[in-house]
Amino acid sequence: MGGAVSAGEDNDDLIDNLKEAQYIRTERVEQAFRAIDRGDYYLEGYRDNAYKDLAWKHGNIHLSAPCIYSEVMEALKLQPGLSFLNLGSGTGYLSTMVGLILGPFGINHGIELHSDVVEYAKEKLESFIKNSDSFDKFEFCEPAFVVGNCLQIASDSHQYDRIYCGAGVQKDHENYMKILLKVGGILVMPIEDQLTQIMRTGQNTWESKNILAVSFAPLVQPSKNDNGKPDSVGLPPCAVRNLQDLARIYIRRTLRNFINDEMQAKGIPQRAPPKRKRKRVKQRINTYVFVGNQLIPQPLDSEEDEKMEEDNKEEEEKDHGEALKPEEPPQNLLREKIMKLPLPESLKAYLTYFREK
Repeated sequence: MGGAVSAGEDNDDLIDNLKEAQYIRTERVEQAFRAIDRGDYYLEGYRDNAYKDLAWKHGNIHLSAPCIYSEVMEALKLQPGLSFLNLGSGTGYLSTMVGLILGPFGINHGIELHSDVVEYAKEKLESFIKNSDSFDKFEFCEPAFVVGNCLQIASDSHQYDRIYCGAGVQKDHENYMKILLKVGGILVMPIEDQLTQIMRTGQNTWESKNILAVSFAPLVQPSKNDNGKPDSVGLPPCAVRNLQDLARIYIRRTLRNFINDEMQAKGIPQRAPPKRKRKRVKQRINTYVFVGNQLIPQPLDSEEDEKMEEDNKEEEEKDHGEALKPEEPPQNLLREKIMKLPLPESLKAYLTYFREK
């Protein structure tokens, strides 16, 4: 599934294409997509395919097409502080983007069938927290992943505000999924080849809307134990943050607000990544000539085509010249503020989440 938008050269280019095609429609979703580089979730050697609007699978590792994730993120209508459950959480790519919107007081849980994929997701999450420049620009709800079949969730598990299922749901499992949802919540899942948004409007009332025609592999049916019943899977606990963690959140928030106020007072705009100029596509004008008894199209270059070729060549030379200039490392103002605080080094390390840059 995918191929709805043009391939991008990098993550920002891909997001531009998704916006242009109206798959990404809100600023909050756009910011989350730009903050998480899709290519970081690919294995080495496969990254060239990361910015195409195509699904990718290698062994048990799987990523849906960007257009699918875009529609899911928009349909979930995420807000800070909500609880989210990802059924078939895979690489953690979607859960990490969701965490940027939920913020530190949300709940972000995922259940994944394959233990090797859960380990892969945890590695990618750790890499994002320690290495990504985006981490300090957001307040983050860190995902927690467990191994198990999402059709075996314990009956006494808590309900969630938002749920996404990343595998095809058979009709007889629809009610099972709905029970996991709080009243007022939104469930997005593929059912009967349609990506569907289901809103729980009351204890026993629902509203459904088809979003997009899709093709997903079906949910794996649970295996049974010696008693002839499937083992139940416990979801992560909804733990209350401790005082130390709360202090870190509010110190970082205060410093971030101080930096923003300081920049506004100085009239310094927030730096945005430079946009790459898109090449204009050359369109051929065809004329037709008879060769024997056949009418053969012959390309005819117009003066406008020739000018377009010259413009594109000039832009390529300019881009090449800029690429040769040494790139300035991005400035992390929050980290700089933290490191200047009159605090022990161990506390500074805690406030920066032990990041090294």
